[in-house]
Amino acid sequence: MSTLRVLLSGGGSGGHVFPAFAVADALRRLLEEDGDSVEFRFAGTADGVESELAVEADLPYSTIAARALRGRNLLSKLLSVGATATGVLDALALMVRYRPAVVFLTGGYVSAPVGVAAWLTRRPIVLLQPDIEPGWTLRALAPLARRICVTHQRSAERYPRGKSIVTGYPIRPGFEDLDKPMARAHFQLNGGPALLVTGAVRGAQRINECIASHLEQWLSQTQLIHISGRDDFARLRSMREALPAKLQSRYRLYSYMSEEMPLAMAACDLVISRAGASVMGEYPAAGLPAVLAPIGEAGGHQRYNANLLADAGGAVTIENEDIPEQLFELATGLLDDRERLQAMRKAMLGLRRTDAARRVAEVILAVAK
Repeated sequence: MSTLRVLLSGGGSGGHVFPAFAVADALRRLLEEDGDSVEFRFAGTADGVESELAVEADLPYSTIAARALRGRNLLSKLLSVGATATGVLDALALMVRYRPAVVFLTGGYVSAPVGVAAWLTRRPIVLLQPDIEPGWTLRALAPLARRICVTHQRSAERYPRGKSIVTGYPIRPGFEDLDKPMARAHFQLNGGPALLVTGAVRGAQRINECIASHLEQWLSQTQLIHISGRDDFARLRSMREALPAKLQSRYRLYSYMSEEMPLAMAACDLVISRAGASVMGEYPAAGLPAVLAPIGEAGGHQRYNANLLADAGGAVTIENEDIPEQLFELATGLLDDRERLQAMRKAMLGLRRTDAARRVAEVILAVAK
């Protein structure tokens, strides 16, 4: 029996981290079928969301210095370059100690120093591009990679023929055989419409504010599962406690959700969220119609994700500045239109790919050999 060592890296958002976990699970199962084993290590920043999520996933973690190349002033850019250079030294030391057979990168600025160190030490690199539009890190690392796994054919067109492969977006466990009645019972929802509002790991302040400013009005129209993020949770919890008992029973509030997330998606009729990378795989997997409010940060990648789902008919989009005035009527109007919701659900299911994690795992295994 042989053991394959794989270094994982990616960060900045759950949409870059959860796919790495899904692929790790698939790769472990794939090797076990042949009687072999795999050893993982995750490389990320000290304070990024990936550090928390890797601990939850029980993955050994190594800290790499890195900083986003953002900001208009020269000092900010110099600090970013300096942190990246330090990160390359951190990653080189990790390559020497850990000696991975292959390095799997999912994007985010921490992938830059890890990718450079892998190339310098001649470790083969496999990239996963979760978003439709690649960020600057993945664009820079693409020439160094052996293979590039992409979510959709629209992304494959950005790379040389033969280097990219369309695998789909690797989804975390829990989306297999989802049962809507069971999911609704889990959250104690009645037979009326149910809405999921989520801002991913960090929360979405403007969406949260729209919910908070008209909370009773929202709850008069729909049951609500609200994943607020940590920053707004305490305020929203106080608001919930001040509601009449009947409305409290219609409001399920969470600061964060992990293992229950597939059930929450299955339980609801519609979701309101940003358009980070995870929407590309998880909403189709759950057949969940969406109202997407892409933000313009990090190169505007969320808009490409949102447009793909909207073009397919599974989502509608709303501009960030229109949320306060238009989000309530847009969402409740969709919840009232059962025929349109059903058409959106069917469109989402048409984009579903449940084999993406295994397909990426197969690419990694082929490169490692």
